[in-house]
Amino acid sequence: MEKVPSFRLPAFVGGAVVLAVSGCVIWYATRTENPAKNGGDDPTPLFQEIAADSGITFLMKFLPDEQGEKFKVNLYDHGCGVAVADYDGDGWDDVYFVNQLGANALYRNRGNGSFEDKTDDAGVALGDRIGVMAMFADYDNDGRQDLFVTSVRGGNVLFHNEGNGKFKDVTKQAGVELIAHCQGGHFFDFDNDGYLDLLVTSTAKWTLTALEPKLRYFPGKSTYYETAGSEKEKNVLYRNNRNGTFTDVTAGSGLEGLGWAADVAVFDYDADGLLDVLITNMFGRAQLSRNQGKGRFEDVTLAVLGKTPWGGMGATAFDCNNDGNLDIYIVDMHSDMWAPANFPPNAETAKKRNRHLGIPFEESDPIFSRALKESQEFADLVQLRDEEVVFGNAFFKNLGKGNFVEMSAKADLENWWPWGIACGDFDRNGYEDIFIPAGMGYPFVFWPNYLMMNDGKEMFVDQAVENDVASPHESKYLEHEIGSQQAPRSSRSAAVGDFDRDGRLDLMVNNFNDGASYFRNQGSAGQYVALRLQGTKSNRDAIGAVARLYTGKQIMTRQVHTASGYLAQSSRVLHFGLPQGVKADRIDIIWPSGQRQTIAAPALGKMHDLVEPKE
Repeated sequence: MEKVPSFRLPAFVGGAVVLAVSGCVIWYATRTENPAKNGGDDPTPLFQEIAADSGITFLMKFLPDEQGEKFKVNLYDHGCGVAVADYDGDGWDDVYFVNQLGANALYRNRGNGSFEDKTDDAGVALGDRIGVMAMFADYDNDGRQDLFVTSVRGGNVLFHNEGNGKFKDVTKQAGVELIAHCQGGHFFDFDNDGYLDLLVTSTAKWTLTALEPKLRYFPGKSTYYETAGSEKEKNVLYRNNRNGTFTDVTAGSGLEGLGWAADVAVFDYDADGLLDVLITNMFGRAQLSRNQGKGRFEDVTLAVLGKTPWGGMGATAFDCNNDGNLDIYIVDMHSDMWAPANFPPNAETAKKRNRHLGIPFEESDPIFSRALKESQEFADLVQLRDEEVVFGNAFFKNLGKGNFVEMSAKADLENWWPWGIACGDFDRNGYEDIFIPAGMGYPFVFWPNYLMMNDGKEMFVDQAVENDVASPHESKYLEHEIGSQQAPRSSRSAAVGDFDRDGRLDLMVNNFNDGASYFRNQGSAGQYVALRLQGTKSNRDAIGAVARLYTGKQIMTRQVHTASGYLAQSSRVLHFGLPQGVKADRIDIIWPSGQRQTIAAPALGKMHDLVEPKE
């Protein structure tokens, strides 16, 4: 694997990172050389940001004593999530945004891609705690989307959807009370009994013991060393008792984790009919755990994937090359926080990874000498194991039969300061593309998001600038200054859905200390087929179901998830883009129960509502 070396420079050491990232301003200004990719020769940007015009006025607010002028190096700068689902059952996807300081927000889709705030009516504001991530799921199979929200030491919350747009807090009676430094999680049916179980990931005890009296939260530790040295916490696995309650079955499951868990991707990597689990780690290797049945998981990471990113954040499983197999993509934010991209001796490798940077560092430079010493101290602190990790992203191509090969450099899927991953065929050319929310915001320089367009040949090209998604809003900077300086915008989590049901995939983005972004897709080319699945023998949401659309020699593969890509939940609707003139031969569905279903010659340009056959 072509990766940068293990000696890394802490982000707070001297001015090295400031020097390194200063190159991005020149590079960003020259990223408009490629033509816009909006189908054919159409120069119109693929996306238009319309959040305010659509009725979405949500503002994610940071904690003023943790960020901004009082910036601390802890997980409060990781921001908050976004979740997409049809909570009121009217056939249109709605959206829920999570906040740190202030209320979360639930926006109901009016049925045309515009939205109205229904937070208070629904009773899901939760303005009394530091929110992190949210996901919808029908955990009791009653046909309504329930809501689960994680928090930092404020307690997670399970809301039961009562119907009529109302939710009820059932956390205690459901048995899922947990007060920890939680991140994300996933609803999935690990034992194939037809009910969704729940996995919740946690990080470490990176906050202090005394409660801040005014805003009522626990302040975070101040430095990278203090934060990284915190006592680790375990993940929690809850089994669904099929009566509206859950039981903690973490002990002996193999999913307790290594601490510092970030994101979860759930998929059947070895095609044995049981859903496996991939968990990323902010300070250490990822874990791919094979489902052995009976609630037991085996860590097979090193045997199946080999080395994985040391500072992984978002992870997802998707089919990059239409070969019918789900590949794995992990983006690594934390490695980028403690090294300049061209750290010797692999400057050329690093330049390929971050081709916009190229500032030389000499060994005689005092910054280099101090960085080398402090990097080793940090490596010892986090128990760095070179034989298990790489620094940078990883893209594992699925070769079939449980075998993978890493090819992030070849696919040009290395990038800087990435947080999440949102996949979809945005230009409807038959191949899934990737939107990557990125950047750090104040006190760092502006850093753009990425729109990695799939060329169909296992290569991706960044076209964020020409398609108007590089910045959360028109300006790269917030309207107000911080510390008498311009404050760069930055994004954190992103979800995909066709909110106006025009057959084109849109993006919802939760930005850090900023208004949300709603990037409406205004592409002109291509066709589509959409599937909305409902389980009978399987869980009602059909989480884990895999659909494959066959067209000639191409096999497009999509899976139903509850959450994926870091603090995000995209629409459960499966979307297949098709080039003009191409027909769909058939769609094969493998339901979580193992039942198979075939749809011959599905009609194009419409939503197909499919119910799992009972026989």
